[in-house]
Amino acid sequence: MTPTRVLSVNVSPVRPLAAEGRTVMSGIGKRAVPGDVAVRRLGLEGDDQADPTVHGGLDKAVYAYPVQHYRFWQTVRAQAGVTGWDEPLPHGFVGENLTIEGLDENRVWVGDLLRFPRCALAVQAPRSPCYKFNAVMGFSHAAKLMMQSGWCGWYLAVREPGTIAAGEPFELVPGPREVGIAEMFRTASARHARG
Repeated sequence: MTPTRVLSVNVSPVRPLAAEGRTVMSGIGKRAVPGDVAVRRLGLEGDDQADPTVHGGLDKAVYAYPVQHYRFWQTVRAQAGVTGWDEPLPHGFVGENLTIEGLDENRVWVGDLLRFPRCALAVQAPRSPCYKFNAVMGFSHAAKLMMQSGWCGWYLAVREPGTIAAGEPFELVPGPREVGIAEMFRTASARHARG
């Protein structure tokens, strides 16, 4: 089994994003930052959110995404003609604060705790993709592909503020295990599809 660790810590200021024929403000374009990054109740130092109803606030302070899904996104972007087949995506490209290894949506439940060496984050909810995700990915059906694949990542609340850095291991501490992230995402996707 792959050890669980943070591969990259990613932040972004809010900046203009061209999406659906207009310009909107977004913090989705995250980039990796070196060294220790402060983890505060409302998120990571240097990270801003344009729309806190979707990403931000106490319950969605940090967004984690499994690195193993990156190969899929690289492939579908190449198929869509957005990029070359051998052009890797930089960590943070999906909009995540933490690019992680060793854990995916099928092994994470609401209320689980991710315990890092100097902070602790609680699993809250899956991400729901929107038109901004389509804009970043460069093709109009990216959000639909995320809904179909279930490779959504998850939002975290800060239980113990501190610092976090790339390369750090973390431990998954099981919570009540009543609602899984994959199950919650499938339910939300089905509701969305019905309109």
